Amino acid sequence: MALDTVKLTMDSNYVGELTSPTGTIKMGDQEGGMMPYHLLFGALASCFYSTFLVISTKKRLTFDKAEVEVSGYKETGKEKNLLEHVTMKLTVTNPSNQAAIIKSAELGAKFCSIHETISRVAEIELVVDFN
Repeated sequence: MALDTVKLTMDSNYVGELTSPTGTIKMGDQEGGMMPYHLLFGALASCFYSTFLVISTKKRLTFDKAEVEVSGYKETGKEKNLLEHVTMKLTVTNPSNQAAIIKSAELGAKFCSIHETISRVAEIELVVDFN
């Protein structure tokens, strides 16, 4: 049984759309078009944040808002052009308990399946900042 299904429709100029059961986004070389690593990093950020949110909610932690920024780079000059390093930066505004937020972020990374999948080919660094 499939975990989920998406459909990518592209033309010969790398312009198209990605459709999922919940929506459609522009893809490729067009205004507002997403590129492959945008999607990969977005999937990582979304999975991490949703897992972090479940954990922090169970711990009854509060904060005003949070932002996840993901960046990374690939190997250069090697036979395989794999992702090598990823930095995930979580910035939390007005947390009720900074130490518990950091622990929840660490657990969020550990239990996010996309994080675990990517970590098999790349080092993932988690940075937690506070406003």
